[in-house]
Amino acid sequence: MPDILRIPPAPESPLSFPARIRMRDGVLLAGDVYLPASPGDSDATPGDTILIRLPYDKSGVYCFIPVIAEYFTQHGYRVVAQDVRGKFRSEGDALLFVNEVNDGYDTIEWITRQSWSNGRVAMWGDSYYGYTQWAAAASGHPALKAISPRVTGTKLGEPVRTDPMRRTRDVEWGVTYMYPLTQFFENDAVYWEPDWSRRDFAAQAEEFMAQVGQRGLSYDQWYPNPVLLPRFPNGDPFAGRSVPALHTIGWWDNCAPLSWADVEQIKRHPNWDALHYLRIESIDHESYQLLDADEDRVQNRSAEQIRDLLPRTLDSTLAFFDVFVRGNGSPADLARVTWNLAGTEEMRASATWPPAGVRRVTRYATAACTLEDQPTAEATLEWVHNPADLVPSSAPDAFSFLLYRPDEALIGDRADVLRFESAALTADVDFAGPVSVRLRVVSDGPVMDCFVRLLDVAPDGTALRIARGQQQLLRATEAETIEIDLGHIGYRLRAGHRLRVHISSSDYPEFLPQPGTGADPWTWGPTRSNTQSLLVGGADGFALTLTILEGDLP
Repeated sequence: MPDILRIPPAPESPLSFPARIRMRDGVLLAGDVYLPASPGDSDATPGDTILIRLPYDKSGVYCFIPVIAEYFTQHGYRVVAQDVRGKFRSEGDALLFVNEVNDGYDTIEWITRQSWSNGRVAMWGDSYYGYTQWAAAASGHPALKAISPRVTGTKLGEPVRTDPMRRTRDVEWGVTYMYPLTQFFENDAVYWEPDWSRRDFAAQAEEFMAQVGQRGLSYDQWYPNPVLLPRFPNGDPFAGRSVPALHTIGWWDNCAPLSWADVEQIKRHPNWDALHYLRIESIDHESYQLLDADEDRVQNRSAEQIRDLLPRTLDSTLAFFDVFVRGNGSPADLARVTWNLAGTEEMRASATWPPAGVRRVTRYATAACTLEDQPTAEATLEWVHNPADLVPSSAPDAFSFLLYRPDEALIGDRADVLRFESAALTADVDFAGPVSVRLRVVSDGPVMDCFVRLLDVAPDGTALRIARGQQQLLRATEAETIEIDLGHIGYRLRAGHRLRVHISSSDYPEFLPQPGTGADPWTWGPTRSNTQSLLVGGADGFALTLTILEGDLP
């Protein structure tokens, strides 16, 4: 039986007063209201409000919402922090994602009726409380004037579905079905770890629920017989009224593919695209930065450390809200894209992403395991996917990748990882834009997972991952050419460094591994090793395409 840790609600902040906010179905959601305390802005004076709706305890130390609310109130904003439905002090069922549109609307409506509100509302937050912003925006409430979603996506946490018209799909995260069994199982947060060596995850989920004596509503809606409840009543989150959005993406955020998918979807809606502002930082999901000082790269930051980090986290949001909520200045005063070239301290501004002046370059893998500027002779390279000996994930927590900054060089020494490397650079090269690969692959097993990692190899041999992507090929005994999106990068590759590519068929436990038989990885069962093949050289061989702003690759 697993050890289970329950985390109940923390004491509500003395800086706030509690509120119970009634939804349209009578359910009461718990909120903390923070009001400015400066002499010139009394509690009774109506003003602009920032709403934060989250499932991680509005009063707890994981998100430090009281500290963040204090920073916002120091800038004259009222703040409402709310536990979403079914979490911590809020009533209702702990049901992932599906209630956030209506609950967001009803909460904004409640705010507009309070004596301290002037009827203008903005929203801020990361991850799930970034998602609740997209949901509230989709509700169409006219009082919502701006949002600032960070490291999130409208399809956050959604299980991988099969499209019968396609042979490829995403690879399922290990966290997907664990999240509704931990963070979203009941009102309290419930922490437990499966036995990752067993891999019969469905059985372990049942054992856990039997041990605690209750089932998880969010888990049961997804597995084993999924009930597809709509997140957005209109289907498309961007189908209705648009809201100015400062959209923050992290270069090392494991959820960045969801963010970039929303960027592409927003481009197809001119009313949203006109009000979409992009900010791209060298952060992971938990906001650790690439160039963090050692004293800031700690797992449990103190409230004082969080306070010190707030200007770099929140000041861009305050500047955005100053324009779109308070009406100070003009939208033209704001850069449409603000981005960090990773490896430097500089934040750059551009009118578009990618910035003007970039060019695409392609490098081709060879049988000699190099990356060249032209295809060479065609050859086939093989590796074996052994479910009993999986390629390990490089970081113990994918959400905090930059906390660990793992050296992935040793992963490339494994027999089940193909490795391709460029010559050393003679001068710095700046990348700014999308990265993708083309692979022609085949397997002797029914399902083949393809993981591609792009690395910066320093002269001392250490390797930092700078981009990645993965796809699953169905009916994999039939050869197929697939495209894998590695996301976007803004990165300076220094002189003397090399590019390296790793290709494998597992990344465990961050992603659920294939048993080799075509069986459901969450259920597991008997296993079989698979021989995987990759074509290099010739017209259809492996090709890596990058976007360069400055410099040349060898």
